Amino acid sequence: MIKFAIPSVISLVVTQLYNIVDQIFIGNGVGYLGNGATNVVFPITVIAYGLAMLLGCACAAFLNLRLGEGKQKDAEKGVGNSLTLLVALAVILPALCYCFVTPLVRLFGATDTILPYALDYGKIIILGFPFVILYTGLNQIIRADGSPKLAMVSMLSGAVLNVILDYIFIFPLQMGVKGTAIATVVGQAVSLIIALFGIFRLKHVRLTKECFLPDGKIIAGVCSIGASSFIVQAAIVLFTAVMNNVLVKYGALTKYGSDIPIAAMGIVMKVNAIIINVIVGISIGGQPLISYSYGAKNYQRVKQAFKTVLLSCVAVGILVFVLVEFFPAQVLGLFGDEGGLYTEFAVKCFRILLCLCILNAAQQCSGIFMQSIGKPGVSMFLSLTRQVIFLIPAVLLMSYFFGLEGALWACPVADAVAFAVAAVFMVREIRKMKQVDGAV
Repeated sequence: MIKFAIPSVISLVVTQLYNIVDQIFIGNGVGYLGNGATNVVFPITVIAYGLAMLLGCACAAFLNLRLGEGKQKDAEKGVGNSLTLLVALAVILPALCYCFVTPLVRLFGATDTILPYALDYGKIIILGFPFVILYTGLNQIIRADGSPKLAMVSMLSGAVLNVILDYIFIFPLQMGVKGTAIATVVGQAVSLIIALFGIFRLKHVRLTKECFLPDGKIIAGVCSIGASSFIVQAAIVLFTAVMNNVLVKYGALTKYGSDIPIAAMGIVMKVNAIIINVIVGISIGGQPLISYSYGAKNYQRVKQAFKTVLLSCVAVGILVFVLVEFFPAQVLGLFGDEGGLYTEFAVKCFRILLCLCILNAAQQCSGIFMQSIGKPGVSMFLSLTRQVIFLIPAVLLMSYFFGLEGALWACPVADAVAFAVAAVFMVREIRKMKQVDGAV
């Protein structure tokens, strides 16, 4: 578990660090309008990341499940077909996003003040999507094949370079948000180059030309497993669009105005993304062990692995709760000191939005557990409950009745209900396994 979880956490957190490091440098070098720009561009990057995770995580789970079942040929075809789809996605998606970048950032809440910054930043970030898609997908496959350290090195190398270039482009060269975007793309390109070395040296599968030929049955099997991973990311996009527009509408009726809530929410969402990726990283770290054990019908080991994952995720939730409830100003200070109304609203956002992060941590790892044991339907439903079924209606209803602050309290309400639903499904699944293996 430790062997796979630590590199997995580092790799996923590093992916989000590209965004959060950009936010830190922009906040200190450009100001809160620049942070607002990264907030409205963020959902577009999540689309690319989500599709790459769909294929990468699905391929990883498919690989381990088939190896556990002794189906070597299917495992190899799953990897080959996933690589074919990743390359196609890396070509098509950036072209579409670049053509529609202005309506997209408008959709995600860009005001007239924020729009120029968003276009400067977003156009360059979109040009780097091929790197994001390929290295994200490849690293999931490399990790599942038994080389988590290489995947970690791939992610860390690009992230470190990104930090160095961010400083150079923002401060000495005074390139603003464009400089931050260029630094991000260069770092992502380096991560991809390292990942390519690993994909041609897989340990447990041998890729031939036939493996790359599209096979409808294999593709359907892979995508059905990975659908929940994509749903999580797509739900973030949908939620961000709804929340940003609600913040603009109801923020204009308060002393904070429209721009401050957008900028402050951007910081909270980026910090939350780091937290979620730590939890997802721990859960994905347990995926090879859980998937292989489930495929081999070793249910006792499955339960032990999930217990370890769950306790680890809850521990992360407790740590985050302490930070955001007792030290929100210190966390906010990393992103620049705007003071006044901006700081007041951002601190409020941290304390309200993340107050039930412990329950959210448990709910998130439950969904990935279902994906790991080959139950994508249940996993997808659990992913949808928090992000879409409960959260978006809660934001719309509570903002209608209670204004700006009501929109913030919708998040913990959704966390509580989604946790209750996940607990019901998990208890049922554990009981089924106990009945099968005769455990007490």
